[in-house]
Amino acid sequence: MADDTPGEGGLKAARRHPLEWQSESFYDEAALIPEMERVFEVCHGCRRCFSLCNAFPTLFDAIDATDTGELDGVPRKVYWEVVDHCYLCDLCFMTKCPYVPPHPWNIDFPHLMLRAKAKRFRDEGAPLRDRVLSATDAVGNLAGIPVVAGIVNAVNATAAGRAALSATLGVARDAPLPRYESRTARKRLSRRERARPAEPAGRTENTSGRVILFTTCYGNRNLPSMCEDLVAVYEHNGIEVRMTVEERCCGMPKLELGDLQAIAQTKAANVPELATWVREGYDIVAPIPSCVLMFKQELPLMFPEDDEVRLVAAAFRDPFDYLIERYRAGKVRTDFSGQLGKVAYHVPCHQRVQNIGRKTREVLEWVPGTEVTLIERCSGHDGTYGVKERFRGHSLKIAAPVVARVRDSGAQHFTSDCPMAGAQIAGQLPEDIYAHPLSLLRQAYGI
Repeated sequence: MADDTPGEGGLKAARRHPLEWQSESFYDEAALIPEMERVFEVCHGCRRCFSLCNAFPTLFDAIDATDTGELDGVPRKVYWEVVDHCYLCDLCFMTKCPYVPPHPWNIDFPHLMLRAKAKRFRDEGAPLRDRVLSATDAVGNLAGIPVVAGIVNAVNATAAGRAALSATLGVARDAPLPRYESRTARKRLSRRERARPAEPAGRTENTSGRVILFTTCYGNRNLPSMCEDLVAVYEHNGIEVRMTVEERCCGMPKLELGDLQAIAQTKAANVPELATWVREGYDIVAPIPSCVLMFKQELPLMFPEDDEVRLVAAAFRDPFDYLIERYRAGKVRTDFSGQLGKVAYHVPCHQRVQNIGRKTREVLEWVPGTEVTLIERCSGHDGTYGVKERFRGHSLKIAAPVVARVRDSGAQHFTSDCPMAGAQIAGQLPEDIYAHPLSLLRQAYGI
């Protein structure tokens, strides 16, 4: 089993190059395939990433099955199978690969896979089932209608309903499905909505603890209690929480699909509004690590010359990282009224690659009588990958070590900053002991 030591990157910190997705050469197959061959050859010679996901075993097994044991004997269709198994978790880039830039070999496996996904999407589009699964705003708006939400939740809980989802959308019958809430987080917290302020002259330093809550698609429509818990914890600690009047999906599901034009549209809807609030002196938090990563990393790499994108990226924060900063300034309360006991904590991939450290564990350990078992392995959920029938078996295999660690930990609580990863793991435990870290923190405060 490979270890989790960071990639050396030529003995310097890894850095990523901007994604040249608006250039025609980005989609040129005559340039793409040789680059895939170059990178695959390096990966074949190294193999440090064999344990991360199924993309690398797919490649290595195909090479090993050839007569020569080399890449030149691998059919081209296998290249696209490797692309399909990459769900852009970024762990190979951030934790394994010794050849990431500034190393002269310049290996960025996830962004090469993204380039391939984008080329295929532009050339062929995507199957209806994949477009539906990635259309979180459209599906959520429909499923969130009060009567419709009840019907959708009821049907999804039946064998017939799951069979229909499998037949139409390719959703595995045993995959965890979120509930849809007609009373969304934005409705529950609507009094915190604020119209866009007048444009200030420049960025106002945020010294008083003021944040804009980006609820996220999942937090708004599927788990609104998570957003309520964030607001309760923050306001208990004197942090002002507001929301914009509107928000759109961050774009991460479309990134997985390779639909980069759709990301440009969501960026155009979200960033100008958020940038105005940042200039007013607000930071931004979101309870889903993937959404934080989208604003902090992917959008700046897609739009490196956009000043507003950079401004928003600098202000976008993981909610526990923000609490740690406030704690170090002496502005967080530790008057907990309860204990949490043993907690098994799974660190989501999209939080690990933010390089902020183990901030959630640190905050939970403020609570007296709390023992946290740290689990840094992929859950296998990874966007829509873990719910698709064709990938479900691989997803469960990836998740198995996490499930075993949680099961053997003797923990009273299992938690993960990613509720989708939480559902993936909790569904394979003898009993559902999952709660979001913000929910556990609120419980410990007794508020």
